[in-house]
Amino acid sequence: MYPVSPNTVLANALSHAVDVLTPRVLDAAPERIVFAVGTQINGAPHIGTSLVQSLTFATAARLRDKFGVPAEVQFGALDNAPYAIVSDHETGHRYQRAYAHALGEQGIADQVDTLYRPLFNALSERLHVPYSVETYSQQQAGEHFRRTWLRVLPRMDAARWWLAPSSGVAHLRVPCPRPGCGWAEKYAQRTHVQHTEADRATISAVCLHHGEYEVVIGPDGEGYLDLATLYRNMVKELAVTSTRGTLYVMVKGGDWVFGSQLVDGALQAVGLTQGQLPARLFCPQIVSDTGAKLSKSLIREGRAPLPEGAAPWMLDTREWPGLVSEYVDRLLNMTEVVLSDPRHFFRSYSAGELARMMTAPAARSVPAP
Repeated sequence: MYPVSPNTVLANALSHAVDVLTPRVLDAAPERIVFAVGTQINGAPHIGTSLVQSLTFATAARLRDKFGVPAEVQFGALDNAPYAIVSDHETGHRYQRAYAHALGEQGIADQVDTLYRPLFNALSERLHVPYSVETYSQQQAGEHFRRTWLRVLPRMDAARWWLAPSSGVAHLRVPCPRPGCGWAEKYAQRTHVQHTEADRATISAVCLHHGEYEVVIGPDGEGYLDLATLYRNMVKELAVTSTRGTLYVMVKGGDWVFGSQLVDGALQAVGLTQGQLPARLFCPQIVSDTGAKLSKSLIREGRAPLPEGAAPWMLDTREWPGLVSEYVDRLLNMTEVVLSDPRHFFRSYSAGELARMMTAPAARSVPAP
């Protein structure tokens, strides 16, 4: 079951994978550690999502035991993921409607309860790590998140090229507020922000169905503030830096290594120092035979084949041929393997290799040469 993993500069510097976070824990001396991990709520999770989530709980447990500091997991359910995308035949602009507006609050809650909570509950119970769930809709409506965004607005000239290096336009969306609508320009070509006061901003946009409209964003949660991915991460991470006594660890898949360079640049552009940047943990990425990230959307659209050695359950974990409890057992066995040696953690895995590790009988650890 154990993979043969090459040595790397980072792995060679560590005795255990979690040691990569030791400098941040020692520097912050926190009263608690929060591992923040999120995913788009756009259907059933695939194996890459489950791997990152199980490693998040397992790493939280190990760091808690190493430093004696309470640790918990905070799951961000990104319900602003596109549910439908259409083109305006007059302008050619793309419009999107998010899951939050298509399914509604109860629909999103049901989706989280059905697709994610069973795994979270099992991981939390097995590893004794508490967790919480927050949708993006709840996050963007929060006073602290909004005040952070409002505080950043005057500094966006410094951050915008980090958040949008090709255009310098870090776009946001404010979906049409008319009942039953919720459509917004995907790339915000006609969306404009006017920062009139310290505690509010007026955003004008054009709806696909209803024409021009304005939305006032203030601390009270009115209106819907949908930020592009890098923009959202900058505001979210800036908001947690002011939390005293808590060390936030941002957990992401390995494909985020490149994007996080831009987020860190934006955070420093708006005033953070290197030492104030959030701690990060990048989990192994699952790749296809070509070395590209395993993409369920490309496979389902027929633009890429199911990699050799992979199985349908890897794209939709509900198709696992067994009980949820068995799936959790296999995941936790695999996380033990991945965390057993830094060489196994700081690398990528082919879909076929991951399938082998999930289905092969458990084996004893083989020391690295």
